[in-house]
Amino acid sequence: MELRRAGRTGLDISRLGLGTMTWGRDTDEHEAADQCRAYIEAGGNFIDTAATYGDGDSERVIGGLIGTLFSRDQVVLATKAGISFVEGERKVDASRHSLISQLEKSLTRLGTDYVDLWQIHAWDSHIPLEDTLSALDFAYTSGKARYVGISNYSGWQSARAITLQESHSMKAPIATMQNEYSLLNRTVEEEVLESASQLGVGFLAWSPLGRGVLSGKYRNGTPSDSRG
Repeated sequence: MELRRAGRTGLDISRLGLGTMTWGRDTDEHEAADQCRAYIEAGGNFIDTAATYGDGDSERVIGGLIGTLFSRDQVVLATKAGISFVEGERKVDASRHSLISQLEKSLTRLGTDYVDLWQIHAWDSHIPLEDTLSALDFAYTSGKARYVGISNYSGWQSARAITLQESHSMKAPIATMQNEYSLLNRTVEEEVLESASQLGVGFLAWSPLGRGVLSGKYRNGTPSDSRG
């Protein structure tokens, strides 16, 4: 599988990443191991998760595979913080205190001292951006994250975060931005991709198969003479 340099990092990651949002929830540890084995055997090395996936169970499953299915230095491990679900309701908290707390818990579940890429999962309009960015500095300077990034930010939000980080001479340059992008959702083409290009930041696409729709698994009842 072809490798690409991930934005402003020294990381070479496979063009196709392994998303783990359903791991520990709809995908049990055995099926997850099968998926991961097939992915690594195909040359993949980029595993993406988040603290909120399966309420932490996705990270626990990955942690159980490290040292058994693959070695820690064999993969580029990315996770995110800033979103949680309280009684089924989505909550965004990108405060320094909450982010660092989530990072520590992620590392414990993953069974590792560091992640290769730590990302803020969502923009938080209720928290000063400087407070959010200071958490990235902490993760980077403490060695708990080799590189840092942002996720689900709009074009202007990304530009603001990246330029603020640079103008304040903060220690952790934002290396990547991650957003949904597929043939079914091309919103990022309006401004996000251009922002990434102009700012020299790597772009990571999540759900390139349109949340499964483009995988063909929802074709029940497709006419035999159709062109699909």
